[in-house]
Amino acid sequence: MQTKAVLTLSDVTQILAAARAEAHQHQWAVAIAVVDDGGHPLALERLDNCAPISAYIAVEKARTAALGRRESKVYEDMINGGRTSFLSVPVLSGTLEGGVPIIVDGQVIGAVGVSGVKAPEDAQIAKAGVAAVQA
Repeated sequence: MQTKAVLTLSDVTQILAAARAEAHQHQWAVAIAVVDDGGHPLALERLDNCAPISAYIAVEKARTAALGRRESKVYEDMINGGRTSFLSVPVLSGTLEGGVPIIVDGQVIGAVGVSGVKAPEDAQIAKAGVAAVQA
């Protein structure tokens, strides 16, 4: 039987704090979501002045990164590269940049999704959150 790390409430708190700090540093109004390895929401924060839809999008980006075991940008690039049939894949609806998996000892244990600013900036915030528990 294999064992693997799991996200604790303390981990999730650290992730949110780091991601929030990155967003505040740049004055970016975003939503930040953290999910477990099955894509189930563990936490969601929508910062002041962030559009309500961003909360939904952030969760879906995180879910896509967790279930796909890779950054959501990979799917966006595939679709933009002409593989539009990938839009019909079930479950993965956050196929936009900004979802980043949390990998510990080679295993995905969850993901962070961010939405609200430009895609590379969303990813920057998500990666800051992930770095808080991968360091």
